[in-house]
Amino acid sequence: MHKTMERSATEMVTRPSTYKTILVHAEPGVTGSHRVEVAARLARELDARLIGLGAETFDATLYSGPFTGMAAADWTSLVQEQIEKDLAAAETAFRRDAAGADIDWRTIQDYPHRALVSTAHAADLIVVSPRGRRGALQAADPADVMMTAGRPVLVVPEGRSHLVGTSVVVAWKDSRECRRALTDALPFLQRAEEVAVVSVVKPDMADAATFQVDDVVANLKRHGVVARGVVTSIDHDAVEEEIERIANLNGADLIVAGGFGHSRLREWAFGGVTDSFLHRPGCVVLLSH
Repeated sequence: MHKTMERSATEMVTRPSTYKTILVHAEPGVTGSHRVEVAARLARELDARLIGLGAETFDATLYSGPFTGMAAADWTSLVQEQIEKDLAAAETAFRRDAAGADIDWRTIQDYPHRALVSTAHAADLIVVSPRGRRGALQAADPADVMMTAGRPVLVVPEGRSHLVGTSVVVAWKDSRECRRALTDALPFLQRAEEVAVVSVVKPDMADAATFQVDDVVANLKRHGVVARGVVTSIDHDAVEEEIERIANLNGADLIVAGGFGHSRLREWAFGGVTDSFLHRPGCVVLLSH
């Protein structure tokens, strides 16, 4: 009886994980188009629903004061009209760039990061861009989204319009955030042909890191992931550069990492690796907090 149960458990086939709904911030312009193209390709490949979200707002306090009177009201009306035009242009661009995917379109007049967070309950994955030159009234700050949405966030660098994902690098550190990222990234990891679990440590920590990485690799293989461990030792603090160097050597166009940060009054404070991946990624990065 026991032997039969053990054999059945061993012969069980791992069922691949997947994202069933993907949420992407859509806006006019080349950067927005590239972001939507990446999200739409994923949606088509995974047979997932793609939600395009147009979000923009303005700060009324910037246009009010004791001496502005009707001028402020007129200006507010003009700004509101421009926002409506921007959202209409975002929808047109989204429908064009997401052609062939199963899509849903929504608009919210709010800060884009707050709009994405308030819609996160409807999705398994959120696609954004790094922090750019546009302000928070028009562009979604990936840091705010990552820290508050409770969903994995895919950060698509400017100029990237597709994600192949055949080779993936996991930036490993034994932390809650990295363990969360591994689970959240399973749909990518199970589809990849090669996954490198990379731990960058000080020389005196290499042995302990190797033991941890071996455990991670073994567990991933039980989930049907073709993985191998890489432990590299450096004496300096350029961890993100080392991870991106290994990604380049492996031809990886996706890095999976835990997102480390904490609230500091009204802003977020991040470690160097998280800050780099949020704002200056060399390739597509999936972050989980």
